[in-house]
Amino acid sequence: MGGLSAEREVSLSTGRECAEALRSEGFDVTELDAGHDLAFRLTELSPDVVFNALHGRWGEDGCVQGMLEWLQIPYTHSGVLASALALDKERTKAIYRANGLPVVESLLAEADDVRKSHVMEPPYVVKPYNEGSSVGVYIVQDGANTPPQLSREMPDVVMVEQYAPGRELTTTVVGDTALTVTDIITEGWYDYHAKYDVGGSRHELPADVPQEIFDACLDYAARAHVALGCRSISRTDFRWDEGRGLAGLILLETNTQPGMTPTSLAPEQAAHCGMSFGKLCRQLVEEASCNR
Repeated sequence: MGGLSAEREVSLSTGRECAEALRSEGFDVTELDAGHDLAFRLTELSPDVVFNALHGRWGEDGCVQGMLEWLQIPYTHSGVLASALALDKERTKAIYRANGLPVVESLLAEADDVRKSHVMEPPYVVKPYNEGSSVGVYIVQDGANTPPQLSREMPDVVMVEQYAPGRELTTTVVGDTALTVTDIITEGWYDYHAKYDVGGSRHELPADVPQEIFDACLDYAARAHVALGCRSISRTDFRWDEGRGLAGLILLETNTQPGMTPTSLAPEQAAHCGMSFGKLCRQLVEEASCNR
């Protein structure tokens, strides 16, 4: 838990919640804040299983998974390749397209070029191509005269994608089953604070959408899970422009390390389907392995 990414605080919250849930299930749990000495600490502890509660770079992008494969310690969630692909938003979109899953137009561009002029006709969104939790997202509105002035903390290369209007929907896959659909309701953009602050968003579960859209979310999420090679659990996020019907439903991204905080979506969906938080964490541990 914890780690070195921009999502460190979210990961600490996820780690604390999961550790407590696993203790309630009878497991002996050691909480480990992942620093530069992680390989040494894991060798020293020699755990039976690593529950990966890291988010963002180094913990969700295949790096820690590769280290755990090297150490031959069974671990939860997806393996090296699926993790690396899913956190790289542009490669994820390429896999979606190859599998007939709907996405908006997108491209990778130098951050300095994005600061100088519009690299895509507004409205569009600019974000890091390898972070999650809506870290560093810029929305350029229709008719904007000036390009976005990205902070110097943004990476040298960013993803620019056509803005997708509409409602924010999400579906969790556990094992090989898509659970349900949540409609995420916020006052504005579903940003970092809306995701993790208490009261930052309201989750309508199950989503009050037409059956065709509900079924499509389940189908698309399950197909994305398989196409990316995910294991145990993933969560796929959508935007739905209800005025366009099924044609208005597009995939945004797939998360191989869904948040497990008090306001997180995956545990809510699991509970709605009859699986307690403790049982969900237990299942992830029992499915842990190497050679993923």
